[in-house]
Amino acid sequence: MKAIAYSVGSFEEPFLRDTNHAITLVTDQLSQETVEQAKGYEAVLIFGTDEATKDVLARLSQLGIRYLLTRSAGTDHIDQSAADQLGIDVKSIPAYSPGAIAEYAVALMLTLGRHVQQATDNARQFNFKLTPNLVGFELRGKTVGIAGYGNIGQALASILAGFGCHLLAYDSTPESARPESQVPIEAVSLEGLLTRSDIISLHLPLTDETQGLFNHDTLSQMKPGAMLINTGRGAILKTADAIEALKSGQLGYLGIDVYEHEHGLFFEDRSGSSQRDPLVEELLRLPNALVTGHQAFLTREALQAIARESMAILSEWESKAP
Repeated sequence: MKAIAYSVGSFEEPFLRDTNHAITLVTDQLSQETVEQAKGYEAVLIFGTDEATKDVLARLSQLGIRYLLTRSAGTDHIDQSAADQLGIDVKSIPAYSPGAIAEYAVALMLTLGRHVQQATDNARQFNFKLTPNLVGFELRGKTVGIAGYGNIGQALASILAGFGCHLLAYDSTPESARPESQVPIEAVSLEGLLTRSDIISLHLPLTDETQGLFNHDTLSQMKPGAMLINTGRGAILKTADAIEALKSGQLGYLGIDVYEHEHGLFFEDRSGSSQRDPLVEELLRLPNALVTGHQAFLTREALQAIARESMAILSEWESKAP
């Protein structure tokens, strides 16, 4: 199938080139300014940073595009109702490598809980003194709440079970529709998750119900000094409220790989920019906060799986195309 892939980073280019399909790789993001590049193609491949808005989708439809694939699990950057009205078949890759994100969430937990960042900063100054601010805590025996018990949540539970954690799961989907857990885990309400967890890891999809779900009110219900990890969707967490909770001590640690205002910020080198996001700058000044730029998925195995699944979907579309 003849396709064009937008927002192709240098890290994924080798994986997307190894294919039987005629795919043109471009670094430009899909937008109203770049949509014309899709002329003459049958399918469009996009990334989480692309703008598949109603207007962009309408123009894609006019150009003859009937297939849209996002190389991501989330689809909140796509106007699904507009795509349905236009007859554009939209697919995502919901389970390319749940372990990659789950392992990264644990990496953030360990880095924060054992003060690895501060210790590394000290070592760069050849300061190897053990001080009270380097005293950490063990995961063993801690209660970890997993908000969102899909593929990634289950992968995280399997890892944390090996650490000897007591596991809680909150999910916005009906209990009857949830997958059966392979490890001992207790299903709880959101209130139960907030009040009982020493650590909470966010893996909920972004919906009208979950947007801003972790805010001043919900953060105030957490155990004082608890840890919050977000490798899911940035907009689930109100960053300004999290900063307030960190400063007051209500929130003990915060690790985020996603950010509610990351569009136009992440995935690019902004080091030379004079305009910097004030909330991110404030987080980076806090010793108990850790910020990374949406890289939890970035493993060789995940990139191979994304490319493989993308090609399989293109082949499926090609077999059905008139």
